[in-house]
Amino acid sequence: MQSLLRQSHRLSCCLPAAQIHTTAVQCTFWEREKKSGYKTQLPEPSKKQLIIDGLRDLKKEIKLWRQEVKEQLESDPILVFRPGETDIVFDFKAPDVLDKWTVTTDADHGEGRSSATLELSASGAGLFHGEVNSQHTKDGIIKRTGYANIRTKRVRKSFKREATYDWTQYNMLVMKVRGDGRSYLINLHTEGYFDLMWNDIYHYVLFTRGGPHWQIAKIPFSKFFLSSKGRVQDRQSAIQLNCVTHFGFSVAAKKGMDGPFGLEIDYVGLEYDPSHREEFAYEMYKTPKYIVAT
Repeated sequence: MQSLLRQSHRLSCCLPAAQIHTTAVQCTFWEREKKSGYKTQLPEPSKKQLIIDGLRDLKKEIKLWRQEVKEQLESDPILVFRPGETDIVFDFKAPDVLDKWTVTTDADHGEGRSSATLELSASGAGLFHGEVNSQHTKDGIIKRTGYANIRTKRVRKSFKREATYDWTQYNMLVMKVRGDGRSYLINLHTEGYFDLMWNDIYHYVLFTRGGPHWQIAKIPFSKFFLSSKGRVQDRQSAIQLNCVTHFGFSVAAKKGMDGPFGLEIDYVGLEYDPSHREEFAYEMYKTPKYIVAT
């Protein structure tokens, strides 16, 4: 019984403040939705409009399905596996690249005053910029705020099937960026099937130099650490590179770092480095089974 109570207490404490008013059973044992209460209510289209949109998208989905079949038949893993070469995954010079990203701030949910935008810069790269503000809503619930975030939309196959990125052939994340001297958080989402894994994110810090020069950041996947809802987990494990659902960057107004920010991104790619042998950079603590995380 004690083990069950401890696990229940951990699950309930991880819920955001907006969810406190829900029933005790819901807070303790399960979550209603992946957004944990942060869900924008959108008007539902009519059935007629759904049919029209479905017929319009059918041609696109069939074309995408044909492309998937063709790639599956023509793919050669020997040709894909090229040590030392960078394969670009997110290229901001590609057409309609901004449609694949989502921008969020604390102001979107009425909790803060931060603002952010993702657009193309004068050099043709992606520019994530805005202002982070640590002043929060005085409602007696929100304690800390001041963040901005961008992330890719969920990768999908044809006919709206959810999929994941498969990066198992690589061990390095490579980025060409130009920052303002701030530190940004790189986020690799590995959203799972069950509600306990909906918010699993692997992080690592991107340190930018500032100034006019571009920098190439090469980060091993073994350096990324696991967190859930902003809490670093005691039970760490290496990231499963075939389960990545989203990729993104975050910036926060911590330790008096309120003010404008700007991160210019040329591309994000992957690389296999044969000289890197590390599997996971962090200690694997052995904790009692009833402790999920702290």
